[in-house]
Amino acid sequence: MRFTQILRLTASAAVLSGLAAGAAQAQDEPTRVDEIIVTAQKREQSLQDVPIVVTTLSEELLEDAGVRDIKDLQILTPGLTVTSTTSETITTARIRGVGTVGDNPGLESSVGVVIDGIYRPRNGVGFGDLGELQRIEVLKGPQGTLFGRNTSAGVINIITEAPSFNPGMEAELTYGDYGSWGAAGSVTGGLSETVAGRLYVAARQRDGFYDVRTGDGPRTNTEDQTQDFWTIRGQLLFLPSDTVSIRAIADYSTREEFCCVATQIRSGPTAGLVNLLATGGQGVRPAVTGGSFGPAPGYQFLPYSRTAFSNRDTGQDIEDMGLSVQADIDLEAFGGSTLTSITGVRSWESTNGMDIDFSGADLLYRDQNGDFGFGLDTLSQELRLAGGNDRLDWLVGAYYSSEDLARQDSYFYGADYANYVSLLLTTTAPGGPYAGRVGCLTAGAPFNTAPAIGGCVVGLVPATGVTFAPGQGVRDRYSQDTETFALFTHNTFALSDRLDFTFGLRWTHEEKTLDALQTNINGNGGVCAAAAGNAAGIAGAFGPAAAQQAIGLLCLPWSNAAFNNRATHQENEEDAISGTVNLSFDLTDDVMIYGAYSRGYKGAGYNLDRVQTGVTPDASTFFPAETVDSWELGLKSTLMDGSMLFNVTAFHQTFSDFQLNTFLGTAFVVESIPEVTSVGLDIDSIWFTPIEGLSFQGGVTYTNTEYSNFTAADLSNPARFGPLSLLPGNTMSFAPEWSATGAVTFERSIGAGLMAGFNLAAKYTSEYNTKSDLLPAGIQEAMTLFNGRITLGAEDERWALELWGQNLTDEEYYQVVFNAPLQGTAFASIPYNPATDTQTYNAFLGAPRTWGVTLRVRY
Repeated sequence: MRFTQILRLTASAAVLSGLAAGAAQAQDEPTRVDEIIVTAQKREQSLQDVPIVVTTLSEELLEDAGVRDIKDLQILTPGLTVTSTTSETITTARIRGVGTVGDNPGLESSVGVVIDGIYRPRNGVGFGDLGELQRIEVLKGPQGTLFGRNTSAGVINIITEAPSFNPGMEAELTYGDYGSWGAAGSVTGGLSETVAGRLYVAARQRDGFYDVRTGDGPRTNTEDQTQDFWTIRGQLLFLPSDTVSIRAIADYSTREEFCCVATQIRSGPTAGLVNLLATGGQGVRPAVTGGSFGPAPGYQFLPYSRTAFSNRDTGQDIEDMGLSVQADIDLEAFGGSTLTSITGVRSWESTNGMDIDFSGADLLYRDQNGDFGFGLDTLSQELRLAGGNDRLDWLVGAYYSSEDLARQDSYFYGADYANYVSLLLTTTAPGGPYAGRVGCLTAGAPFNTAPAIGGCVVGLVPATGVTFAPGQGVRDRYSQDTETFALFTHNTFALSDRLDFTFGLRWTHEEKTLDALQTNINGNGGVCAAAAGNAAGIAGAFGPAAAQQAIGLLCLPWSNAAFNNRATHQENEEDAISGTVNLSFDLTDDVMIYGAYSRGYKGAGYNLDRVQTGVTPDASTFFPAETVDSWELGLKSTLMDGSMLFNVTAFHQTFSDFQLNTFLGTAFVVESIPEVTSVGLDIDSIWFTPIEGLSFQGGVTYTNTEYSNFTAADLSNPARFGPLSLLPGNTMSFAPEWSATGAVTFERSIGAGLMAGFNLAAKYTSEYNTKSDLLPAGIQEAMTLFNGRITLGAEDERWALELWGQNLTDEEYYQVVFNAPLQGTAFASIPYNPATDTQTYNAFLGAPRTWGVTLRVRY
């Protein structure tokens, strides 16, 4: 059954795979199952010899399906979901329904992204043009033994094309709708007898997918979700001897784009207030009433639309650069083992602007002036020593990483904020907690009875009072340093010619410190202080319950005086053990069964945000480590004389202290959910058909991913249970029960030196909820996406012309649904009652249908 027992990444193996002189070309596409090679266990092996779930995607399939980044990857991978929210930096991958939720860089990834052996610490940091690819491997389930922390749900292992000693050149030009164009080119070849190089350069631009109504301004740009980036990647391969290979990679990318606005999918009763304040009534999409959802007469879901409202800019500037060096040394004197060293240094930074309220009214915003964004500087070093014989494949290693995370956060009040809050405190807020009462808080006097706009500004009557003045806001700084050290081993013992036992273990030590400075600027916090000082007067007029809500509205995290000049220091140190035990048995030369247990680990961390209970800042924003215990029972089979692969695996995963980050409409909170279980089935298939040039690849994933039946007492902060009250016993967000993929590729000579072909890729996803709080507004109905490509080119592949389309049927779907900030209340009562839901819901939409033409030339 073993095609390659210990085909290690040595200089001699590199010769065979195309890294060395004389044969260093791009690896031919496999035409048999036993030609499919993966590095899922940090050594090159036949896919069918690896007793874990791996979906492997070849260079040709990735190109035919239009995969340029990890978000594109999901159409080829069942059980994988990738979404983006307020910017492309907030990109989240989920496998089997499990992944990190939310827009907070303090939470690390559940799905690890590894590019050429270097771990990217957040999914968004790994988002971008992946360049020339050799293959991508999606490893499902915890991979903590070999890939370390923050791979509790799986790993996306990306292997790019290496330098070749044979001269070569490739170039492509693309033009498509939405004004898109792209250009990319690469050259490779030998620089001397022992040195080869490769250089890749690409640039792409596209107009936006949204039509933006700018309302009050000052925004003038009327489109959003644009694309404008360029990237360069250079490599050198050194072969100083027959036993040493060294590969160095340097890359740089920059993006200057607008992303991301959202559109209303249901406008609640506050829509009238927002439109009243916005220029020309262009605040949000008007509410539609007359149905059964929400308070009578009912606030209905709106027709799908790519019209968004944003009076503030949503620019994103991203800079990403790095250097890595991998050295592989054959140690003949040490039993023919191989020493591998991988060193990586990376720097990543984003600066963003944001319209916080997602409306045309000037309420809350973040300027793109360096006050909002985050940066990551990382250093990593991995050492591995691997060897083997007929009975034992062994590997031992050590890993060190240092990560410096700096986050800047800001909020600023717009010209309409004070008026909007005043309206929420008066009878002009339909269905609000203050209906039937007129009054606004003032400094020095309990109330003023003047509910008109401009006459009921919070704290401004009399004129000596305080208010939410334009330009007031917050400026917070977070500095988090993480150091990680690990020792690991992974060993496979051949107990007989057909029975293998694998044992892996990893010890991880992590130290993490956080220093934060939270600052209110330009007098911000005065209204909150006045409200707190006049709590008795407010209670006397509104009643205790309404008074508590009124003070809560005036003392939200960005307006709370208690955060002013608040400096905190937190630190944590922990040790964790992860590992795997696996028993595999070859029933025949072509059929293997296996059973495995794995334990994964995702590190503890801190919520890098203003967090409060009531109006009191939380003393600690710490959340504990997340662990997973996974059991798998699988079958791998090679059929039809090596032309077909059929693999099936049943799994049961239990996550403890699952790190949930959820948006409450005014702030993100992190809670550790006691337990999440994910039970299901993975099926993968590849078929190289008897018809020349025709192949098929696909798969099916069934998952039942559920929260345990927890109560408020099980949470670190029981006061947070209300917005999480729909979770106990229910299916997790982004966890469709079924997902299935299929890709058919056909390519054949048509004479006259020409080749023609096509590719059609599809993915079906059953219904799932896109909201972490599981409110019904977040449900995305079942859908099927199609990508297609038709190719005409030369038989010798010197040129090819491609007509392609993504989302061919123009499927309309939501990436993420969320509560519009300060625009209604979903949980007016506990348990959740749709009849009292006044919330306006927004959504980040999936990409529409796009098409284009690409010309490729090769030498």
